[in-house]
Amino acid sequence: MRLPESPRWLVLRHGRVGVDEAARVLEDIRPDGYDISSELEEFVALEGRQQRTSRRNRGWSGLWQPWVRPALVVGCGIAVFTQLSGIEMIIYYAPTILTDNGFSTTTALSVSVALGMTYLVMMVVGLVIVDKVGRRRLTLVMVPGAAVSLFALGAFFITGHATRDYVPSIVACLLAFMFFNAGGLQLMGWLTGSEIYPLSVRAAATSVQSATLWSTNLLITLTLLTMISIFGVGQVFWIYGMFNVAAWLFVWRRMPELTGHSLEDIERHLKSGKFRPPRLRPRLTRTTWQSAAPNRSGGRNAESGRGTLQLSLADELIAVPAVVRIWSGSWWTGQATSFPRSSRR
Repeated sequence: MRLPESPRWLVLRHGRVGVDEAARVLEDIRPDGYDISSELEEFVALEGRQQRTSRRNRGWSGLWQPWVRPALVVGCGIAVFTQLSGIEMIIYYAPTILTDNGFSTTTALSVSVALGMTYLVMMVVGLVIVDKVGRRRLTLVMVPGAAVSLFALGAFFITGHATRDYVPSIVACLLAFMFFNAGGLQLMGWLTGSEIYPLSVRAAATSVQSATLWSTNLLITLTLLTMISIFGVGQVFWIYGMFNVAAWLFVWRRMPELTGHSLEDIERHLKSGKFRPPRLRPRLTRTTWQSAAPNRSGGRNAESGRGTLQLSLADELIAVPAVVRIWSGSWWTGQATSFPRSSRR
């Protein structure tokens, strides 16, 4: 009852007639003083492009277009790694793994409850900070923590220290894994599908991404216990730790920073071949990104969304102090904090 119609949908469905209603929706959901005119202009321009798009370039047939492929690779790749990161192994089989290795049923079930609570809390925290930190940056900061946690868990089992004396340490590793995984990669698995695909193929592309995610989930469910019986618990933890390393490399190499860019802006980058991670090194400053928020005068940055979706590895690694400063308020200006686009030297 409280969810309004999408302004984009109103313009696309009703054309010029729907612009007034779209404007009313934007006025309700945007901050006071926000200049919605440029956003409405983007919707109208998108509606014009949709009218000119041939049927063979829409829906399932449109997925074969070369300029759509980078988004599909990123979306499906993230979907695969959300499962290969080990989250389902931990959620589905943590009680079985623990009880089969000498832990009491009460301890195993208590750990499962704690893992579920950690998952919930970190998903909420991730949703709160993702627009301040950045999607790519948050993922690259959190995934290494998940990998280290799995390597540590594997070491306990491989070295014969998975005993009652080490229960606190093992539980701490499990909770640390859930902390880093839920607040990073799991969040991206559902965000990317709603953001990176062009509107003309979004329904088909999100269907492919969802099918990829759940197919990987099914594969893990069917093979995990067999892998444990063949390789051992510790070795399987290490295998999934390596999957996290692969996920980090994939995000670093293939996923651009999406934060601060409108859906239309992301589509423009795809069509221009600029949907890629960085090769240059922008500097971290106190500059705020104004493509998704109004400036102090109520207008929008005229240059917003026209740079390549790029950030360097060095930028990702300075995210932790950036998060601390954001939360402490020393950089907070009431707008989305972000970083300037790179330029060739």
